[in-house]
Amino acid sequence: MSYSARMQKNHLYSVLLSPRGMPRLADQGMQIAQQYLSPFDLLIGLVGDSGSGKSILIKGMFPGLELTNDDEGVNVRPLPIMDLDDTGFFSPHTYHLDIRFESAFYQMHELASAINEAVDRKKRVIVEHFDLIYPYLGRNAHLMLGLGEEIIVTRPNIFGPEPDHVKKIVYKSIPYRRMTHTAEDLVAYSLSDYRVYRYEHAEVRHGFILSFDEKPEIDLRELEEKVKDLIAEDLPVSYVDDTHILIGDQRHFCTGPRMHVESTGEIENFKLYHEFIRDSITGRYMMVGLVAVDHEFKLSELNQLTLPG
Repeated sequence: MSYSARMQKNHLYSVLLSPRGMPRLADQGMQIAQQYLSPFDLLIGLVGDSGSGKSILIKGMFPGLELTNDDEGVNVRPLPIMDLDDTGFFSPHTYHLDIRFESAFYQMHELASAINEAVDRKKRVIVEHFDLIYPYLGRNAHLMLGLGEEIIVTRPNIFGPEPDHVKKIVYKSIPYRRMTHTAEDLVAYSLSDYRVYRYEHAEVRHGFILSFDEKPEIDLRELEEKVKDLIAEDLPVSYVDDTHILIGDQRHFCTGPRMHVESTGEIENFKLYHEFIRDSITGRYMMVGLVAVDHEFKLSELNQLTLPG
């Protein structure tokens, strides 16, 4: 057995911070495929709420795969996996389906039968909302991904974890991801008042990082108050298109427009760390924003390891 095969066999789970923008999430999917996906994984299950980024992650993991629940409203019909015998020699190797969407058109036992038949024929099947179909399948996923504030990558076996266990973890954390992303966009929106437009995005648990080549001349306490004022206004936040949202009636650029709270007032306990932090490795200056954290916190403890359970 090769080293790669042994590594996959012994992999239990990994925890990654969930990127919020679509390009970053797709890139994370590519890295997950490179590091954790085995050529012998046939059943790939994804667990996460609507808008958590499952489809974008799949596009990163499997470039070129035709998704059957396209965000533009183009849905593939008839569902390819339901017609395995009709495609003959030229049948695809990889199938995709969204259980929550397809349950409006098929019975669960029909979907489960089609998935099992495809896997038995050595086809790869990628299933969104895997937790909904699991009770009907009689088998767990070879590789399961849970998307919340973090991405859980796990390789279940007879000892678990089961999809509902992963679901409880990611559904509990997804509100923080929505709050964080909205707060991040409020900061970016407010930075335009200072004519600051160039920075990179990164993640931290319950928060976000904006990093700059040079230290901006900004009073971070003042910026924090500007954002808190926007939160207090309880402005509606709504989807416009794949690269824009509305904050109140103001159009704002955003590459993850589906991952937001419905109004700014839902953001809990927003804080902006009052000093720029210089990364000793890159030399960049980091602005750190946080939501739903205690008044007394240490930056060094924000990414403290908490095991799923």
